[in-house]
Amino acid sequence: MSRYIPAEIEARWQQAWEENETFKAVRDASKPKYYVLEMFPYPSGRIHMGHVRNYTMGDVIARYKIATGHNVLHPMGWDAFGMPAENAAMAIGGHPKDWTYGNIDDMRGQMKPLGLSIDWSREFATCDPEYYGQQQALFLDFLESDLVYRKNAIVNWDPVDMTVLANEQVENGRGWRSGALVERRELTQWFFKISEHSEELLSALDTLDNWPAKVKLMQANWIGKSRGLQFAFSTVDAPDGHDRIEVYTTRPDTLMGASFVGISPDHPLAKVLERENEDVAAFCAQCRTGGTTEEAIETAEKLGFDTGIRVRHPFDTAHEMPVYIANFILMDYGTGAIFGCPAHDERDFEFATKYGLPIISTFLPSEESAEELDEAYVPPKTDKVFYNRGFAGEQWQTGEEAIDAAIDFCEQNGVGQGVTKFRLRDWGLSRQRYWGCPIPVVHCDACGVVPEKKENLPIELPYDVDFSTPGNPLDRHPTWRDCTCPACGAPAKRETDTMDTFVDSSWYFARFTAPRAETPTNMEDAQYWMNVDQYIGGIEHAILHLLYSRFFARAMHITGHLPESAIEPFDALFTQGMVTHEIYLTRDENGRPVYHLPEDVTDGKLADGTEVEIIPSAKMSKSKKNVVDPLNIISNYGADTARWFVLSDSPPERDVEWTASGAEAAFKHLTRVWNLCDKIGQMDKDAKGEGDDDLLRAMHKTIHDVTMGIESFGFNAAIAKLYAFTATLQKSKAGYAAQREAIMTLAQLMSPMTPHLAEDVWAHQGGDGLIVNAPWPKADEAMLVDDTITMPIQVNGKRRAEINVPADMAKEEVEKIALAHEAVIRTLDGAAPKKVIVVPGRIVNVVA
Repeated sequence: MSRYIPAEIEARWQQAWEENETFKAVRDASKPKYYVLEMFPYPSGRIHMGHVRNYTMGDVIARYKIATGHNVLHPMGWDAFGMPAENAAMAIGGHPKDWTYGNIDDMRGQMKPLGLSIDWSREFATCDPEYYGQQQALFLDFLESDLVYRKNAIVNWDPVDMTVLANEQVENGRGWRSGALVERRELTQWFFKISEHSEELLSALDTLDNWPAKVKLMQANWIGKSRGLQFAFSTVDAPDGHDRIEVYTTRPDTLMGASFVGISPDHPLAKVLERENEDVAAFCAQCRTGGTTEEAIETAEKLGFDTGIRVRHPFDTAHEMPVYIANFILMDYGTGAIFGCPAHDERDFEFATKYGLPIISTFLPSEESAEELDEAYVPPKTDKVFYNRGFAGEQWQTGEEAIDAAIDFCEQNGVGQGVTKFRLRDWGLSRQRYWGCPIPVVHCDACGVVPEKKENLPIELPYDVDFSTPGNPLDRHPTWRDCTCPACGAPAKRETDTMDTFVDSSWYFARFTAPRAETPTNMEDAQYWMNVDQYIGGIEHAILHLLYSRFFARAMHITGHLPESAIEPFDALFTQGMVTHEIYLTRDENGRPVYHLPEDVTDGKLADGTEVEIIPSAKMSKSKKNVVDPLNIISNYGADTARWFVLSDSPPERDVEWTASGAEAAFKHLTRVWNLCDKIGQMDKDAKGEGDDDLLRAMHKTIHDVTMGIESFGFNAAIAKLYAFTATLQKSKAGYAAQREAIMTLAQLMSPMTPHLAEDVWAHQGGDGLIVNAPWPKADEAMLVDDTITMPIQVNGKRRAEINVPADMAKEEVEKIALAHEAVIRTLDGAAPKKVIVVPGRIVNVVA
């Protein structure tokens, strides 16, 4: 009897797929195409079980679509630019390029043993000059089409890394890597005009039927459409040229509760005062040490500076309010100025309480409520409340009704205009660092900012850079920085900012359709392969990556690089759960945690007998050492075991906890399948048995259920059916022909999950060619209909018995059999039934 030896089986079939170029994607008009893509990884150097789960899910879909006759594109690449490589170069020496490509080699070597159906001929990294050169060409086309521009902007500045940080790179007011307190700084930056597409990006979410509702909601909230009032307060004692302060508010219904006006430290009026008053300058400088993220602003202490300027209330000009410079107001939002209504805004309430400002309510929970508030009253806009200082005759209104009434009243009285605005701001793409895509423009004293000529692309990064000094080494590289102007030929300097890495990942899906093209895309290939039919990735990318990609697809269509049909690039999106594991720790003499790898812990103890603390089910993290190395699992149990376990233990949208016992159980089951195959292979080929129809009926039901499970991303449910069918086949006494058909079908149904074992079973049973190319089995509809059914019998609402009857038996005949049942006769005890109700196929109710 042969044995299931994964190391031998998996290497053999991977070699066969490679020699046959099984997964190489080539345009073929005779087949329907299918493009499946997982969000590509950052080359950190090691894969983990989260990678295994993510890519196995995509592989199941890809292999299933191959079997159902589709021409499948399933590529892989590397999101390879960014600060981690630069930081590694600064920390350990070496060069970001060498570090990155070394990690890519390592991770590719770790991924290939998984047996993924990837077309590796399309592989690229975003740090390849061939890739970022085409990205530079896109930038130039966007610039020509007025989709990108340059302006001064307030940014998050890390004073240690000396670079701009995106909002998501600021944690608790500090740089995510350096830990330095982030400052606000005004720099000249490049921006994509994503805000001009706000309405379309929002409304198009309704067309994404195969996206998770939570992702669409997150994007809608980020885009943030709102209707409000834009108006101006007239000023008193303000510098010349500042007789009005423009304000935009989404809650004009609270205008009668205004008690102060706040302006950003970067507001034009604040800048005038800053130049004239040292105290104002010092306060504004203090404000700029804070971050620009909403989290940083909301959690920071609210600080204000009374400018001495006053404004008149538009409906009570005798009522003057103070103007404060406040640290929680940003120029990027609205007009850079707000009016404060402390009664109905928690932030304003905190500010007013601190500075002794009036707190005036405009609505209350009821007519009897006291107007003096101990905290801000902020009910949902859909709640009906009592307006004691409203804008309509009707005092009981919802917030939504009151907002509309306030806008109407203000417009009728010449105080402002109703305006629709969006929270979404233009995308700042400039980063002051080396390891990124160079922005292809030069700065000429005579011509200004000049786009580079396309024939000079790619503008490659220089290799000879020095990281011994903080900041962007491109600023200190005269032979790279210094160049000639493409327009006039005079001496000029290159732009030393590089692009945000979100740019790299916002169009890679399009590049995969023609990765060697000499233009960003090849339209014929893009028209054939786009859209991505199934996109798979983490929920952490639900907003920025997906939103930026949607914008980029539109911009690429505008500039002629994608067809109009691809402006929504991802037809279906699936966000998978994480792989978790227990955390094991002991503590040092100071009580600080010391973490231990799972392989170093047995039965809750280290090798020396020390007991460990156990934190259950946490996301795998290198810092907490609760990671499981996939290569160890593959070495011990095989790739198919790892694949089977991560798919079988939990619905794919939920977290799955990796356990050693779970992996062992998965391996034992795959061994059971192989042994079953071997046993059937040794049967007498002419052997007859009993129960052939029962086995084949179970097989066809399993085909139906597994197919439905794969198509609905219910991989764990599909695997549960495969477990059950394996048990049925083990117990079967059917003849050889039926058992051979059953084991070969089982192999086909398992092949998307355990492709190596499936190939070996298929070959062992004499299947034609490779199982990966075999057509997906189809369920015989006739076999899905049960000949007999089990029907429970209730007497006066209590279950008393059940009967097995033909599925098509007439109701009258079912009634006779039910009343003749011994348990029913005993329960009736000689009494005649008043009524018998037969629900075909379901139940018999007897009323005594």
